[in-house]
Amino acid sequence: MKKIIITVLAIVFAITANAQYNVGTSTTTTDYFGNQETTHRNQYGQITGTSTTTTDYFGNQETTHRNQYGQVTGTSTTTTDYFGNTTTTHRDSYGNTTGTATSSTDYFGNTNTTYTDSYGRSTGSSTTSTDYFGNTTTTYRNPYGQTQGTSTTSTDYFGNRNTQQQSNNSNTSIWTW
Repeated sequence: MKKIIITVLAIVFAITANAQYNVGTSTTTTDYFGNQETTHRNQYGQITGTSTTTTDYFGNQETTHRNQYGQVTGTSTTTTDYFGNTTTTHRDSYGNTTGTATSSTDYFGNTNTTYTDSYGRSTGSSTTSTDYFGNTTTTYRNPYGQTQGTSTTSTDYFGNRNTQQQSNNSNTSIWTW
């Protein structure tokens, strides 16, 4: 009997350790000019904020982040180099740099991103892969390489994107913003 209880507890702990929780979604629409509007929602479907992205002639992107009340909470500027690598700089509502994300894409189309805080210290990394249908799966890791969560993005016929976010912690968002 003791052996059975220990075995059951071990299975429960193993399942719990690998559980992921739905902690939010986002929906992105793109207008005729290539500008993007993203609506972020928490696990209950409540809007937590929006992001508006514009792209200039050189392919650089400027994103403005707002909370659910429409107040600006920060901005992100993304630049792309000659090789297609991108660097995104995040700033708070006062213009102070809060962190950066640097992404490179390998031969197979997978994207590897490293995140740093305002002092240049690593805050984590992510790996994004794209399937045959253009859907992407991103795995997020903390600075120690441990998986924190995943997000899965699908794109519809009109180019709109829907993202489902899952985290290892039921109360933790894994969004960069």
